[in-house]
Amino acid sequence: MANRERNKKILLELVKQPHNSRCADCGAPEPDWASYKLGIFVCLNCSGVHRSLSSHVKSIRLDFWEDKLVEWGKFMKSNGNASAQVYYETAVPPYYYRPQQQDCNVLREQWIHAKYERREFIGETKYPPLPYTTGFYEGMLWKKGKESTQFLKRKFVLSEREFTLSYYNKEDESKGPKAVISIKDLNATFQPEKIGHPHGLQITYQDGNRTRNLYVYHETSQEIVTWYIAIRAARYAYLKTAYPTGSDDELVPMITRNYLKEGYMEKTGPMQTESFKKRWFILDSQNRKLFYFKGQLDAEELGAIFIGTESKGYSVKECVPTNARGNKWKCGLTVETPERRFVFMCEQEREQREWLEALKKVLSRPMSPQDYTTEVIMKRK
Repeated sequence: MANRERNKKILLELVKQPHNSRCADCGAPEPDWASYKLGIFVCLNCSGVHRSLSSHVKSIRLDFWEDKLVEWGKFMKSNGNASAQVYYETAVPPYYYRPQQQDCNVLREQWIHAKYERREFIGETKYPPLPYTTGFYEGMLWKKGKESTQFLKRKFVLSEREFTLSYYNKEDESKGPKAVISIKDLNATFQPEKIGHPHGLQITYQDGNRTRNLYVYHETSQEIVTWYIAIRAARYAYLKTAYPTGSDDELVPMITRNYLKEGYMEKTGPMQTESFKKRWFILDSQNRKLFYFKGQLDAEELGAIFIGTESKGYSVKECVPTNARGNKWKCGLTVETPERRFVFMCEQEREQREWLEALKKVLSRPMSPQDYTTEVIMKRK
């Protein structure tokens, strides 16, 4: 008869080992689940995906482990997360996105499918080649209209050779693309909650002096993640050209990034006597820009604020505006720049605190040479 407590103790000792103390797939600390088929420890969220793959997962704390399964535990002791990583992640391309604990389910799900089911990273040559490795990708995506909430099916074409992403308003290509977007300033981020679709992707790019957004989705999770990785591959190729001496440690964080903070705040004008208006704000910490839009799914920015450092005359703090009118919210903050003082109102103290912390994080980071160039360009605007 199996010794329940002894077997549980063996597993708990195994999961405390440094290479097992984080989820094998998303890096979440203190994983409570194990796959005795793969010999890995995973978190609760990743365990659900593994269960769909028949990876034979069980809770190491709550489930009953028979003696024969703990024999698998001995296999896990000699293998575990580190050995599984060596095998299943032998040839992960530098641009491939490895999901983190806080990422949306579609990224986690497709990473696990690619890693264990499709075995895309074990170093074997695939034929036909994986779509994101070819430097060219095309297909249909549902795109939100610029002036409406309706999503329409549109053809998209990604060219790594030309460093462009194009889309067409009609399936007939004879009239040419509706837009040709440079990969140079393009960013892609998953936004399932904002877009209202589990496979929702936001593509942000520069159109002249303005920042533009495209909101797209696909019916299948594998297809939208393929688009995301293909965009990352093209961005990586561009960065290798733009920064030929840059290492992967320097370039990979620049491929795509999630925004540090998003949400609604009320904003007044430069005199601080104008009526407050509700706006959707996005803080892009990498580019040190605070964008604002009329609504959260707007295609074009209304304006942007550069966030420098305190030594250059930038600051952020709580405030209670004295001449405010039209504001429904009462939790204020000000952003000081060398040219202007911006006043914003948050609905709740929690939101106010989160914005202050996020902005201070950008303020505390030294400016790069590229940041100084961005600052000059934005002052000209």
